[in-house]
Amino acid sequence: MRILLIEDDAEAAAFAAKRLREAGHVVDHALDGDSGLNMATAGEYDAYVIDRMLPKLDGLSVLSRRREAGDETPALFLSALGEVDDRVSGLQAGGDDYLVKPYAVQELLARVEALGRRRAAAPTSVTTRYQVGDLELDLLTRTVRRGGRKIDLQPREFRLLEYLMRHADQVVTRTMLLENVWEYHFDPQTNVIDVHISRLRSKIDKDFDKPLLKTVRGAGYTISEAD
Repeated sequence: MRILLIEDDAEAAAFAAKRLREAGHVVDHALDGDSGLNMATAGEYDAYVIDRMLPKLDGLSVLSRRREAGDETPALFLSALGEVDDRVSGLQAGGDDYLVKPYAVQELLARVEALGRRRAAAPTSVTTRYQVGDLELDLLTRTVRRGGRKIDLQPREFRLLEYLMRHADQVVTRTMLLENVWEYHFDPQTNVIDVHISRLRSKIDKDFDKPLLKTVRGAGYTISEAD
């Protein structure tokens, strides 16, 4: 399953994401409600795990907006608020399940997988190919082409490009890249992102008239056909 975890407690998120990944799931992580909403809007996920109390935009509002947009992705709320009214408000916002903190990670895993089984009862489409302009990435063949020309990437470069293309036309922050491409939940204080972005740019934009990979000063990076 591809899971979006929206949790502002970095330590708790790292622990939960590690357990989910060990069980074979792909996990993207957002530290605040705004980023989580953007990632949910741009990506395709099998389940959301959302903390209720988030900076910038609370968890109930994140899911309510996705439900208003027609998003039926199963969602599990995490919260220290465990009264009946709190649970009811979570369900009324569109949640499918509600887990009170502190919780056992094994229970979180079981509940998320239960949501996945429910969704599996209905056919779903899985995106295996991404395209931005004339740049194409195929997850099944692990190939990248631009203008029909094959581009050879190292595994980390491929993963970086995949993440950027899954969030095309969206600003991706350095923190998002560290957490979801390198699986770091701290800033290693190195230029590892800059080095890989530079290498990737030299491969996908060099010798082409229109650059696709752009630096958004003070914010992060985006891959987009727009000027």
